[in-house]
Amino acid sequence: MKLILLGAPGAGKGTQAQKLVEHYKIPQISTGDLLRAAVKAGTELGKQANEYMTAGKLVPDEVVIGLIEERLKEDDCKDGFILDGFPRTVAQAEKLEEITDIDAVVNIAVDTSILLDRLTGRRTCKECNAMYHLIFNPPKEEGKCDACGGELYQRADDNEETVKSRIETYNESTAPLVDFYRKKGKLKEVDGQGAIDEIFQNILKVLE
Repeated sequence: MKLILLGAPGAGKGTQAQKLVEHYKIPQISTGDLLRAAVKAGTELGKQANEYMTAGKLVPDEVVIGLIEERLKEDDCKDGFILDGFPRTVAQAEKLEEITDIDAVVNIAVDTSILLDRLTGRRTCKECNAMYHLIFNPPKEEGKCDACGGELYQRADDNEETVKSRIETYNESTAPLVDFYRKKGKLKEVDGQGAIDEIFQNILKVLE
């Protein structure tokens, strides 16, 4: 099963990817992880990527595609894989087609107002990094960690302005992929609202 997972920040892609990994026994391939590993290993592509990353620039498509192509040749990908965070643009999707065929593209659709609630409601403990959510998993005492009593804070990238900007960026660059894969008959739409297990079962239904 060769899968691509699409969904805006906060749609629950990471959570569902982990469940799919366990179910299908295939690896989850994240471009972020690949880039960090290549930089750490000091490979040719890693060195190129590092130059862009240290300058605060986006790593160009050809470097990212090169990393993906190398990764897909590894043994654990022979029965399939889940691509998470790639492709991000139609240009990347077209390049990917030259490397491999994709069986299905799962788009986890969630309303923007719900994404805002999900992302702006997150709180993290300063001491032990435990995660809470004001709506879905609130601490017993406001502002205090249940586990260690540490102070809870909102990460800078979880404030409303930053979150809105992240969602807008996603909609501009990645949402066109939804149309791209719909036209190819590969797109499977799944409602990303509801319980985690319920969403997972819906993903399995559209895939099987």
